[in-house]
Amino acid sequence: MADIASLVILAAGAAHEAAGHAEVEPSALGLAPGAWVALSMAVLIGIALLAKAPKIALGGLDKGIAEIRHQLEEAKALRAEAEALRKDYADKIANAAREAAEMVAHAQHEAEAIVAKAEADTTDLIARREKMASEKIAAAELAAVQDLRNKAAAAAAAAAGALIRKGHDAGADKALVDQAIAGL
Repeated sequence: MADIASLVILAAGAAHEAAGHAEVEPSALGLAPGAWVALSMAVLIGIALLAKAPKIALGGLDKGIAEIRHQLEEAKALRAEAEALRKDYADKIANAAREAAEMVAHAQHEAEAIVAKAEADTTDLIARREKMASEKIAAAELAAVQDLRNKAAAAAAAAAGALIRKGHDAGADKALVDQAIAGL
């Protein structure tokens, strides 16, 4: 260190003499102002080297580099996690779309089955209603025929009664009753 400082001072002095200046520059303790600057820089660099300033600076830089590496690793891990989440959500969206399509197909199938069952039920209902209507018509016809028979029988009985009353009197009835008793 001291060698460097003295070389700097000598070089500054030699440069000054080589320039051949006639004027005198101010000096302190025999050194020119540029030499003092060079000497102070040499002392400052020496103190920095003795105090291990480069090692401290490099240690701080190494810590910074380590922190940046750590942050980069965290960023890579976060990116990988984000990619995994994106893939999961893409899969879920694809599954949801597939499930929705399956649900639509199932709903259409059920609707078709319901329509087919409704058509079959309607056909059966129409057939049952036609049969019931035919049976009601037949029952009504039978009731009408029976009613007509009853009315005809009642009319015939009334007419026969009227004819018998007209053509028979008590004496003729007595003869008929006696004849019926004798036949027994």
